[in-house]
Amino acid sequence: MPVSELQEFFIDPSRCIGCNACVQACAECGTHKGNSMIQLDWIDKAASLQTIPMVCMHCESPTCAEVCPADAIKRTADGVVHSARKPRCIACSNCVLACPFGVPKMHTEMHLMIKCDLCYDRTSVGKKPMCASVCPSQALYFGTRDEIEALRPNSWPVNVWKFGHQIIKTRVRIMLPRTALAELPRAGIDVVAALREPTIGNELEEDLFESSMSLEVSV
Repeated sequence: MPVSELQEFFIDPSRCIGCNACVQACAECGTHKGNSMIQLDWIDKAASLQTIPMVCMHCESPTCAEVCPADAIKRTADGVVHSARKPRCIACSNCVLACPFGVPKMHTEMHLMIKCDLCYDRTSVGKKPMCASVCPSQALYFGTRDEIEALRPNSWPVNVWKFGHQIIKTRVRIMLPRTALAELPRAGIDVVAALREPTIGNELEEDLFESSMSLEVSV
């Protein structure tokens, strides 16, 4: 069965408490064979304790699949991008290098690319992904748009991203404050520009390309 188009995956970075429950639970998914396919990243470890869980964003046009020479990575009609199929994967790491979100990981012992597949054995039968089912702060949420809007009235799910001239639309959505979105144009989050924003204890350095890189958000 396909994953229902009404069920969406939402990440709310502001709620992540860095407990690693999602990382441990991911390894327990029936098809993951003990491997965790979610990573917990530090925003700026030297200056802040803030963390963010990172899953596959399940792009509408997945770059990882586009660069795979063996056609090992498939996107099903329900929008889920699956891990590489073992009989086809040649462990070339093209997908690892190409993914703009840095999600695919090469499992050297298995000679296979592994990544979040939205716990397809669970979500395809109406269950939540393992990570979302154990997150104590609901930084990871799997449900309908109506449910998330009722739970987070001050946030808005965003799923359009800009990497230079490339625009990527994803199945997974990031929750951002409505107050911030109200002041920004609606043309996608410019990831390159966002990376240059000042963080705690750091100052934004002047850049020759500053004028061409602005933060834009799509809702």
